[in-house]
Amino acid sequence: MSWLTWSLLSAIFAAATAILAKIGVEGVDANLAIALRTSVVVLFTWLLAFSTRQPGEFQALSNKTLLFLTLSGLATGLSWLCYFHALQVGPASRVAPIDKLSVALVILFAALFLGERLTLAKGLGGLLIVAGAITIALE
Repeated sequence: MSWLTWSLLSAIFAAATAILAKIGVEGVDANLAIALRTSVVVLFTWLLAFSTRQPGEFQALSNKTLLFLTLSGLATGLSWLCYFHALQVGPASRVAPIDKLSVALVILFAALFLGERLTLAKGLGGLLIVAGAITIALE
């Protein structure tokens, strides 16, 4: 499958995640809810990693890989904690669009830290995402 197909599937599952999490976090401590969700993700991804691996695929990882994947994991955990707390106190239809400001931030960070070209289309798209999120948040 192409990157676009994977990206669209990601968006569909992310939307389902917001709705399912909003229902699941009702009446439950947000930290407990995120711990349960994370445990499911950990089990699922390890099963997937082992069941789809190629022979010799689990070779030694470089220190750089370990560092950046660890930092990414910490950022993911912090993002999920904030997201679950926001879902607990706010409507999913307003929380999720604000969370998706991450798309505009990725465009900016990719240009600043990864050297990706910031084109007119990316800049305009990012601004439209920001405008849309603000419009929904101020509803």
